[in-house]
Amino acid sequence: MKESLQLELKKAFGKDAITTLVAFANSEGGRLIVGIDDDGVVCGVEIGAETLQRYINEVKVATYPQIIPKAAVEVRDGKQIIVFEVSEFPIKPVSYKNRYYKRVNNSNHLMSLEEIVDLQQQSLSISFDAHPLAKSMSALDISIIEQFFARVNRRGRFTLQDDLLTNLTKLKLIREGKITFAANLLFGDSDFTIRIGRFKSEATIIDDNVVRGPLFPAVDDALTFIKKHINLAYTFDGGRERKERWQYPLEALRELLLNAVVHRDYKSASDIVIKIFDDRIVFTNPGKLYGKLSVSDLERNDYVSSLRNRLLAEVFYLTGDIERYGTGFVRIREYLMDYPKVSLQIEEIGDFLKVELRNPPPVTPPVTPPVTPPVTDLERRILTMLHDAPRSSSGDLATRLSMRRDTVKDYLRRLKAKDLLLREGSVRSGSWLLTPVGKAAIEEG
Repeated sequence: MKESLQLELKKAFGKDAITTLVAFANSEGGRLIVGIDDDGVVCGVEIGAETLQRYINEVKVATYPQIIPKAAVEVRDGKQIIVFEVSEFPIKPVSYKNRYYKRVNNSNHLMSLEEIVDLQQQSLSISFDAHPLAKSMSALDISIIEQFFARVNRRGRFTLQDDLLTNLTKLKLIREGKITFAANLLFGDSDFTIRIGRFKSEATIIDDNVVRGPLFPAVDDALTFIKKHINLAYTFDGGRERKERWQYPLEALRELLLNAVVHRDYKSASDIVIKIFDDRIVFTNPGKLYGKLSVSDLERNDYVSSLRNRLLAEVFYLTGDIERYGTGFVRIREYLMDYPKVSLQIEEIGDFLKVELRNPPPVTPPVTPPVTPPVTDLERRILTMLHDAPRSSSGDLATRLSMRRDTVKDYLRRLKAKDLLLREGSVRSGSWLLTPVGKAAIEEG
């Protein structure tokens, strides 16, 4: 018997036992067995007539909201043990003497203030971005709002035909005459930014951009910068028109960008960071996966999304930028089906979510050195003269070589036939150009 996410072993009942029950209540529930040590050895406990009720009362008095676990006595290896069971509590977080714990793998962890706030919002189905600010609608950019309304109406998922205030109230972006945090992010002067850089290596940056301002137009600005710094090739399928093929599917890039914007933790002062390298593009945004969602869940097509910012998700859904909640990574994998060499990697690093698309550059075949045909000493002399004085005429060469002009012309034709020499321009105003093989012939001499 080993400890796990939903199982804890204790030799005796005490503070640590109650802490475990609280952690279970704040997570997915679990069982606490008292009378078995960490190695799974049954040591048993002394149980009197009032023992179970006394332990349950201790849990009840020390926790808020109060939790009341189930408790039962069992016999193992001839010794008595107590099995406590507690379910996930519906109103979280639960505290033990004003301290909050959660279950991580097989241990209890003290929760940070950010985690406490997140868990409370999840429990009450409160969206962080729905919080009203002490600002009126005058703080918003009306032209951006009108563009947003036009896109929503074109998409047809919702019709916005009333005045601005009514429409924003319908969408819950304005509450009791005050704009919400989401409205300020989308159409106002918020302090949040998207930092994008084009890197040659981890330490060498070629170009960078800081996208500030309302999120609604910022998404388009960020995607424009990304397109500027990824490769674009053209293919032909037998028709008359060429087709574009980007290094990564643009639909997947937009999905990842929107995922970062919609699901990031806006309580954090950190920025969304996008790094573009020769062979990969990396999206990093503040905030771990929200709720019970895990990285392994995102790798399945049936995962259920948890929304940290419901209003932002709703806005980008209405414009058609996202399709359905909880299908973003499913669509990304579908877009990548036409890009079999592109890999997708998702991981949590500290308090950040990192997503990477990697597309290794094509392997360049080894360059075969040019094969230099046999060259006589006289031909090499002519090549050297033309390398030093490319505008020399056949007459100039004949004079310098003390040869007949027709003979020099024969040598020039021979050098051209051996792919050692090229003529650029007209007979009168042109010049001679040595090919790579011709240059190699001089060096070998």
